[in-house]
Amino acid sequence: MIPRRQLPVVLDRLKQFPAVALLGPRQTGKTTLAKYVARQGLSGRETVYLDLESAADRERLADAELYLAGHEDRLVIVDEVQRMPELFRSLRGLIDRGRSRGARAGRFLLLGSASIDLLKQSGETLAGRIACVELSPFDAMEVDGGDRDRLWIRGGFPDSFLADSDEASVVWRENFIRTYLERDIPQLGPRVPAETLRRFWIMLAHVQGGLLNAAQLARSLAVDGKTVARYLDLLVDLLLVRRLPPLHANVGKRLVKSPKVYVRDSGIVHALLGLDDYEAVLGHPAAGGSWEGFVLETLVGSAPERARASFYRTSAGAEIDLVLEMPGAGLWAVEIKRGLAPKLDRGFHRAREDLEPERSFVVYSGEDRYPRGEGVEAIGLREMASLLQGVQGR
Repeated sequence: MIPRRQLPVVLDRLKQFPAVALLGPRQTGKTTLAKYVARQGLSGRETVYLDLESAADRERLADAELYLAGHEDRLVIVDEVQRMPELFRSLRGLIDRGRSRGARAGRFLLLGSASIDLLKQSGETLAGRIACVELSPFDAMEVDGGDRDRLWIRGGFPDSFLADSDEASVVWRENFIRTYLERDIPQLGPRVPAETLRRFWIMLAHVQGGLLNAAQLARSLAVDGKTVARYLDLLVDLLLVRRLPPLHANVGKRLVKSPKVYVRDSGIVHALLGLDDYEAVLGHPAAGGSWEGFVLETLVGSAPERARASFYRTSAGAEIDLVLEMPGAGLWAVEIKRGLAPKLDRGFHRAREDLEPERSFVVYSGEDRYPRGEGVEAIGLREMASLLQGVQGR
């Protein structure tokens, strides 16, 4: 198993909370990670594993309170928990009764795709009793540095990244997209026509890293703006799309108010655009946006848990790709460039004058770290992510 960066986080939350929800899109490795915790005894308890896609396991939970009360001394792992959202009501009573007997933490590990109903149920029913941990596809800190370009092209879903060939990887991603549209999304969220949602997803891939223009998307899909907002909310809730908000700063400038949107996995971007290999990606206009989104996912995932990510842009053209509000460390400005000789635009320097960040970086395709002058450092992706993780550890 490729070690997952979130494993220590899951173990820490199990020591603190009665229930931990491990959320993420399908096929990111949630089950693999949970079974690893069970097999290695990392929770310090014996474990019971239930898969709610199994009719036999669903039958065991027909009277959930009775069944789970008999396993109070074990860690109960419930996979595909979104298939039984009513389970959360039973968990609340079990957790509260267990607390009165001293069983205060590490009782339930719940695995599921982040659906609207699941998040609502867990937030309302188990408030104060559950911690949510997001498991994304592999990022650049979880694979060998020499595999970075393969990770960018194929994306971080394990079966895609580890496929025997580029062709096999593409086939897996195309089937993943089809399955999500035709099977998973109808189960997890509001009913949306599969072909319309596919077109919407492809449109987002074409404008990867661009400002959201809901009116233009609505015209292209022949729907209204509210419908576009609903489609986008659905893909964001399912952790398939990131909506990066603009920074709200009192700088006396006219700021852009629309968010930027990214399809979160670069491999899915390339599959939606029909780009099968490295050369095809490099020859496509979306290559820059794809690289920006790939870097962004690694950096946001590596930043301190309480850090807030946004971007900065004024109507006059001052712009910073990623602004991180770091707890106890001020603003960090990050520009993302593909290539070995990154050139910084005048807009980046104007934006730095507006915000006066504590630290400024340009993340580029190389590995060397060196000063660019005027307080800006050029830095490779892995070293930048390591720097952010170091702040997290303070």
